[in-house]
Amino acid sequence: MNRNSRRASAAAALGFVAMLVGPAWGRTEQESATDTGPYDVVENWPQPLHSDWTWGRTGGIWAESPDRIYVVQNGELPTLPSRTKPDGTPARDAVALEKEHRPEHRFMIFDRNGKLVSSWEQHNQLFIWPHSVKVNPYDPERHIWVIDGRSGESAEQVFKFTRDGKLVMRLGEYKVAGNDRTHFGGPTDIAFLPGGDFFVTDGYKNGRVVRFSKDGKYLSEFGKRGSGPGEFNTVHAIAIDPQGRLFVADRENRRIQVFDQNGKHLYEFGGTRSNTLLIAKDQALWASNSDGKVQEIVKFSLDGKILDRWGTWGANPGQIWGVHAFSTDSEGNLYTAEVYGGRAQKFRPRKGANPARIVGLPYILPARP
Repeated sequence: MNRNSRRASAAAALGFVAMLVGPAWGRTEQESATDTGPYDVVENWPQPLHSDWTWGRTGGIWAESPDRIYVVQNGELPTLPSRTKPDGTPARDAVALEKEHRPEHRFMIFDRNGKLVSSWEQHNQLFIWPHSVKVNPYDPERHIWVIDGRSGESAEQVFKFTRDGKLVMRLGEYKVAGNDRTHFGGPTDIAFLPGGDFFVTDGYKNGRVVRFSKDGKYLSEFGKRGSGPGEFNTVHAIAIDPQGRLFVADRENRRIQVFDQNGKHLYEFGGTRSNTLLIAKDQALWASNSDGKVQEIVKFSLDGKILDRWGTWGANPGQIWGVHAFSTDSEGNLYTAEVYGGRAQKFRPRKGANPARIVGLPYILPARP
């Protein structure tokens, strides 16, 4: 049995208990991977925005195509001479420097070369802490959704835009947190169904998943704050599998919970402090794991077995710190958004890499007859 197989077996054996004591594999800093998995990092992607200001806390990224990559951040920070200290550790925590951010370049679009194609500066004051960005794969008009929420002050809203930046739907009340049908308390992510309904994880202050119709009408919800089955402590991300089940990242409980679409708790598995989830066409679940100096991308089977993982904590190109979102394009490139590292990165599949190690495109449910 190889090293990965032993770790995967250990993860399955530890199960739920693992979430209480840390990563399911008992992984230490010394055991962390030292490369970028099956990828090579594309250095100098994206291209610099300014000479004296650079990226801030980068929350969301979505690759609609190799030449249209959406990125959201909460603003810019002054440029440092180096991203790393002399000992090689990161020189700056972008999340901790909230007061130093300036509200520019909060929504950006890049091409394959990292060139800034467009920046929605007209919406800089609309956003406060843009947390994630997604496109509904079932929408022929390819509307863009931005969720703005966190544990502190945020817009507490879900926005829907046309591709050219026109705001066409807004859910929630600006800067007003709540726990009812018309308010959010730290919303974090969104997932869509073929018929138009969508689920919002409501996330930092609340502990629930809320279902809406395609026109934004409240339909139902499930969950509350806590640590029991069906309860959440920072419900942070959501993905839908081929069976229509909801996989929900219960981040601070260090587990992923699985539900049917009515909110019935089906099962759960522990071991990752996940910011983002992606269920790929090959029916693998990919997740980030951001837990101190353990920083990695993890591949699960849908029943929770660990199949692969890679990543190294740091601020050098190819290292990662706080992957808050990732996305793939049709050419197999992987894009990451880092909150603590304060940047986006592009990874290109290495020549000859095992296809099973490449993060695939998201699974899309078939349209209903």
